[in-house]
Amino acid sequence: MMADWIAVVDDDTLNLKSASHILAQRQMRVSTLKSGEALLDFLEYNKPDLVLLDIHMPAMDGFEALVHMREMENGKDVPVIFLTADEDTATETQGLDLGAMDFIKKPFVPEVLVARVLHTIELTRLEQNLAQEVEKKTAEIVFEQKKNARLSMQIVRSLTLAIDAKDTYTNGHSIRVAFYAKEISRRFGYDAGKQSDMYMMGLLHDVGKIGIPDSIINKPGKLTGEEYDIIKTHPEMGEKILKNIDEMPALATGAKWHHERIDGNGYPDGLKGEQIPEEARIISVADAYDAMTSHRSYREPLTQAKARQELVDCMGTQFDETFAKIMISIIDEDTEFKLREK
Repeated sequence: MMADWIAVVDDDTLNLKSASHILAQRQMRVSTLKSGEALLDFLEYNKPDLVLLDIHMPAMDGFEALVHMREMENGKDVPVIFLTADEDTATETQGLDLGAMDFIKKPFVPEVLVARVLHTIELTRLEQNLAQEVEKKTAEIVFEQKKNARLSMQIVRSLTLAIDAKDTYTNGHSIRVAFYAKEISRRFGYDAGKQSDMYMMGLLHDVGKIGIPDSIINKPGKLTGEEYDIIKTHPEMGEKILKNIDEMPALATGAKWHHERIDGNGYPDGLKGEQIPEEARIISVADAYDAMTSHRSYREPLTQAKARQELVDCMGTQFDETFAKIMISIIDEDTEFKLREK
């Protein structure tokens, strides 16, 4: 297998040497360039797996270099992480609007640099592979109720197994969340087609975890602040993966916003109340109930009564009251406590 190829662009020689040394120690191939112009010349004949691009450079800054890079055949789809010593939110916003995948602060912390480089490369490859698979399979998918071709359940289930296989502490989590989400939507009054959509959203709500390092997902005990921040990126990763599926544009809704809270204290966008899409509010309740009644690295599963009480206590703050009450009615009918991890 060929080594990952990283192009590092910075007008500071010490920064180039530092990044090159850190990445080379992880057996990555590194090309160092000292200007935006040099990067564009380099991309005429080369296509690296990732570009680490300094923002503040003379003549052509990183933002301008990225704009020109996207106009080139070898640069249009190469992921970019900006390098910066700034703490300016406006700078980060501008970079993300231009299509950067991430930011890394200078001076470099070796563990952070390596983790974000590997994470970005893995996510980009996953997006590309999934898009190719979807394109390949759409010709085989039947039309249903005047909709465009849909993902086959076989593909979705295969992807679901890949998600759950990442986490040794999730035993069928995605399938149970999908079942709960579909049942909540049925009792709420969704038609059969919408219930099917909710089931698929539930299956794929954690797809972004494919891009999270196994060492973090399966870490026994409490996560560090840095590790938790990485875990919290999985909703946006999920959206990036699923938004490429043109046949079902709403599929990304559950993945991106299932960790939002009614009181606005969730993530990634801090949406509040009805700002949160209805589908995400349903999956949030289903996901939380299954998480509470399943084994985790840091605790044993909660009892059915305790999980039920948590839903009651968090109605109107964490959970949508309507959907929480429907989930509670489902729990109350489950007198033998079968709806949980086996």
